[in-house]
Amino acid sequence: MIRASVTRSGIGWRLALGVGAVALCAGEASAQSGPRPPRDELKAFPQAGPGQVRRVIRLPPERDENGLRVGLIIGRTMWVDCNRQVFSARIDERTAEGWGYNYYVVTNVGPPASTMMACPTKARSQQFVRSAEEPLLRYNSRLPLVVFAPTDVEVRYRIWRAGAEVVAR
Repeated sequence: MIRASVTRSGIGWRLALGVGAVALCAGEASAQSGPRPPRDELKAFPQAGPGQVRRVIRLPPERDENGLRVGLIIGRTMWVDCNRQVFSARIDERTAEGWGYNYYVVTNVGPPASTMMACPTKARSQQFVRSAEEPLLRYNSRLPLVVFAPTDVEVRYRIWRAGAEVVAR
């Protein structure tokens, strides 16, 4: 506790008030340095446009994030037969203006393409059909991974870990 005497000129009183204000501000600064609410970290990113949804991937902190990658998987759940299905989609990387944070936008989603094998049965089942493009993105637990996609598209991801280095011979 800091004590200051009040003098005739009031300097001691001003000193005590100033020290108290500095201590209060320091306490507020340390309280704000903790984890932020989710709304604050998404403030930098734009809202989803019409016909789009914003998907947010929050990655847990890891020891060696340089040895990790995030595989972004774009797809749809569709009725399929025995043939292999795939569709085209483009994943554009953009930067949030004024912030410098990257986010991704799924565009040019095309119709599904399929092999043309004769299926032994007419059986159909619902399966997740992936797009042909599946980029590997940098792992960063300090920022959310934000993906804007059409409403009929699912966004999934996979974490890839690097193995030990091997010397080529």
